[in-house]
Amino acid sequence: MSAVISISGLTKTYAGGHHALEDVSLDIERGEIFALLGPNGAGKTTLISIVCGIVRPTAGTVLVDGHDIVRDYRQARATIGLVPQELVTEAFETVFAAARFSRGLFGRPPDDAYLERVLRDLSLWDRRGDIMMTLSGGMKRRVMIAKALSHEPRILFLDEPTAGVDVELRRDMWALVRRLRDSGVTIILTTHYIDEAEEMADRIGVINHGRLIVVEEKLRLMRKLGKRQLTLTLQDPLAALPQELGEWPLALKANGHELELTFDAALEQTGIPALLRRLEQLGINYRDLNTRESSLEEIFVSLVSERGPGRA
Repeated sequence: MSAVISISGLTKTYAGGHHALEDVSLDIERGEIFALLGPNGAGKTTLISIVCGIVRPTAGTVLVDGHDIVRDYRQARATIGLVPQELVTEAFETVFAAARFSRGLFGRPPDDAYLERVLRDLSLWDRRGDIMMTLSGGMKRRVMIAKALSHEPRILFLDEPTAGVDVELRRDMWALVRRLRDSGVTIILTTHYIDEAEEMADRIGVINHGRLIVVEEKLRLMRKLGKRQLTLTLQDPLAALPQELGEWPLALKANGHELELTFDAALEQTGIPALLRRLEQLGINYRDLNTRESSLEEIFVSLVSERGPGRA
């Protein structure tokens, strides 16, 4: 795949001296779902705002489908749809008028049939004549998405799109995202719901203190940085770990009823067969065993807690 967004050496320093972004370089591939994760204040929204032409960078370049976001602003912005965190809507407009107006802002010719499809996909068609100020927060969020899609963008930014919305909207939104990706639209999302990124994303980027600390294909990231745990449920509880088991990284859990081994999922030699043989030699019997892998959320927490300011 070719890069539809190419970011090089991007830096943003505000007047007060705050470094929101420091030397960020990133290529986003055409047609992928890319999840940008990071704690509050990490620089996610600043990065999105620069790519979308809302904030000017201090240094660095951004190309959107080959267009420089500063020199070729109009061409670059026309390819992008943005769903911001904040609910900003025209209070006295109808749902349909708001979507139609957004389409016109980008110079697109009227196409009510296309807008109808978008509103139907977002379960808004029956509310098309409603005044915006009468809608619930969840419905307003749907309208924000409809407005972002109104001009048929090939790149869609979703900045915390499911924050504070109901389960039904989350389900509808991710079904729509999948359909858009299948049609060739590139999706970039930020979310505090790490399970959403784990389910939806093709690649993951983690940003912390304005620095991009990792960019990796999702499954490869989970294999590389993830851990696996083997839990043995013992027949009889142990008061303490026997010295003979000291060569394994074991923990005694559940008041001595469980032995937990943490090991690297990427290693061929996990040490498990040798551990089971040693347990048998020691007469330590178990009645059940199970394994689990690290979730993306656990990997994310580990990354942002280990790398503080100044650590790239």
